[in-house]
Amino acid sequence: NRILECAVAGKADAIVTGFAEQTWPQLLRDFLKGQLKPRYDQSPDFVFANMPEPRRDLVKQGAYITLNTVQATRGCKHRCTFCVVPVAWPEFLMRPVDEVVHEVSRLEGNKFLFLDLSPLEDPNYIKGLYRALIPLGKKWGGLATMAIARDDEMLSLARKSGCRGLLLVIESMSEEAIRRMGKKGLNSPADYLEGIKKIHDAGIAINGCFVLGLDGEDESVFERTVEFVDRAAIDLPRFAVPTPFPNTALYRSLERQGRLLHRNWKYYDVQHVVFQPLSMSPERLQEGLLWTWREAYRLPSIVRRIARSGASRSALVLQHTLPANLAYRFFARFLPEFALTSCEVEPEFSATAPEATEHMEVVR
Repeated sequence: NRILECAVAGKADAIVTGFAEQTWPQLLRDFLKGQLKPRYDQSPDFVFANMPEPRRDLVKQGAYITLNTVQATRGCKHRCTFCVVPVAWPEFLMRPVDEVVHEVSRLEGNKFLFLDLSPLEDPNYIKGLYRALIPLGKKWGGLATMAIARDDEMLSLARKSGCRGLLLVIESMSEEAIRRMGKKGLNSPADYLEGIKKIHDAGIAINGCFVLGLDGEDESVFERTVEFVDRAAIDLPRFAVPTPFPNTALYRSLERQGRLLHRNWKYYDVQHVVFQPLSMSPERLQEGLLWTWREAYRLPSIVRRIARSGASRSALVLQHTLPANLAYRFFARFLPEFALTSCEVEPEFSATAPEATEHMEVVR
């Protein structure tokens, strides 16, 4: 909250914190009465239920890939060091299953996306939701962890409920890196191939997310990741570098160690190196990230991955994964071809400049 207050001081008539289902309508009512308050906070008794249905008819139809997006849960129970979710949303909330199903049933068309960041935290809840979705006969994509591959019933229900694609948090091939980021017990590189095959065999495509340059990884991470992506036939791989967003455990750790290169927030986008890696230079990590993107999205690699993925046996999956691969190939070709280091950013944003001290105080 203090970060937000400092950021908008003198530049906003009012600020809204927390979830806005209660506070935003109140702000609008106060505005109409000419009685706007300087601050609106989420109610301490907020529950994730009785949510207003979004007015999708008011949104420009052609501006988005889809307007059919739904939330069943918010937050995450885990506290991984790099993640902004426990900072922004410290609670894990579950919406009543009947409300979620009702909203899905009213969506136009037969496809939708779940936006939930970590929906598998309560197995009984998510299995109940999947069962309730089966009669609707709709197809969907969403997010998951490798936990779905360790629970045969959950995976089967996801498939039956219409799941055809999952953004899967894989992150690293290194057990040491997994331990350092606080995910030991959640991810185990030794189980990745078996788990991915089970998901593919269920007809579910994988948008696999990898983080390069974590503490515990050396320069071999780039080739090892590309080799794994190819061997596991990841339908749609995505790559990023660790990014120490303010107030995360990663940010505080790197700040204590003096490893933040600068605080020019526009480069905190997971595609620019903004810290000093432990086992390589910032320039090498930036170059490795670009190489990994381009190597994984060479045309031969795209063809091999799609051909070997069990999910590609479905025409519905294929009609989405092929164009998505070509779009990511385009993205990979035009990523910035420079390594951002502290000497290359504007002086006013360098870690030693007076203004940087102000930024540090805001973040604290």
